[in-house]
Amino acid sequence: MSTTTFPSSPAAAPAAPSRPRHGLRAAWMMTASGWSANQFSSLLGAYRSELGLTESAVTGLVAVYVLGLIPGLLAGGPLADRLGRRPVALTALAVNLVSTGVLMAGATATWWLLPGRLLTGVGAGALLAAGSAWVKELSAPPFAPDAGPGTAARRSGLFVSLGFASGGLASSLIAQWAPHPMVTAYLPHLVLASVAWLLAFRAPETRPDRTTGPAVPAAVPGRQRFRRVVLPLAPWVFAAPTVGFITLPGLVHGVSGWHTVYAGVATAVVPAAGLLVQPLGRRLSARHRSATGIAGLGVSAAGFVLAVPAAAAGHAVLALVAAAVLGAGYGLCLTFGLTEVAAIAPPERLAALTSRFWTAAYLGMFAPYVVTLLSGTVGTPALLGAGAVLAALTCGAVTVLGRRRP
Repeated sequence: MSTTTFPSSPAAAPAAPSRPRHGLRAAWMMTASGWSANQFSSLLGAYRSELGLTESAVTGLVAVYVLGLIPGLLAGGPLADRLGRRPVALTALAVNLVSTGVLMAGATATWWLLPGRLLTGVGAGALLAAGSAWVKELSAPPFAPDAGPGTAARRSGLFVSLGFASGGLASSLIAQWAPHPMVTAYLPHLVLASVAWLLAFRAPETRPDRTTGPAVPAAVPGRQRFRRVVLPLAPWVFAAPTVGFITLPGLVHGVSGWHTVYAGVATAVVPAAGLLVQPLGRRLSARHRSATGIAGLGVSAAGFVLAVPAAAAGHAVLALVAAAVLGAGYGLCLTFGLTEVAAIAPPERLAALTSRFWTAAYLGMFAPYVVTLLSGTVGTPALLGAGAVLAALTCGAVTVLGRRRP
């Protein structure tokens, strides 16, 4: 009896061990940071009605956040380059978590709101500087060998925008219908920040080891491009969206009784539009290095143009449309800025240069207060029109300067 012999099949190769997705785990810290920033913005109307705070007091509390944010950014970046991304980011998130608890105490004694907002700014600033660098490095080789080009630089901006969009909407809905809104509206952030801290705690340190070789200074062409292209664009990252969710909601008519929810929707629409334009940003950057930034400034200028009739008529729907366009400009500008910083900065100075970008970007948050300050003499529609002109001029300058080679 004959037998048929089949060739033995080779033993299956063992599957390569899957690497932990540390970049995604750490990125939830950025969502917690964005959430903490916008959860307060959508409660401004509730603070006026529930606690009787004046317009100037509410505006001052928002400004205090920026006053804490800028030192946090400027200190967090260099500290992350010196001490490591992990300890600075985890400490900053812990401060961010404590600040929400302090804000909750403001429901019984309003003076707690001042240190609460200041701590929110300090924690968010240090977290943006150290966390952005940490997430970028965790999302690139060797920690993420299969990461696509540009994914690492964009990830922190995407998760920050997710926090901006969800935090404001969630807190406004809670404030509209839940009991004790000045306390319960902050509970989701306590949960989110706690979970994000536990997830990030498992991620490794990524700071380059300076003992293995001499530190490489930043190249002169990179520094020049940062000054010529990134810095002029940076303030528009937040100037456009803050006008969309702070200035415009206060000017609309016909939302009586629903103003808190409307403000929350506007707070969500702006960063949500920034998230939706990310595929467009990737296609533009593939065509030309500066195309995403130029498009972001152009879209921001268009948003300011739409905001002029929305502010003049107080039209709620048109204001949301203008806010969405301003949010799209924000998304493109933020993606461009973070990508450029990642390309320009040497590894040992990534956090420091990232902190400079975020600092320049957050200067744009003063735009709504400039509008409020000057609206009595110039008029809000005229100021928004001036914003459109300035954005268009910046777009032209970035277009020209982006083509120059040092």
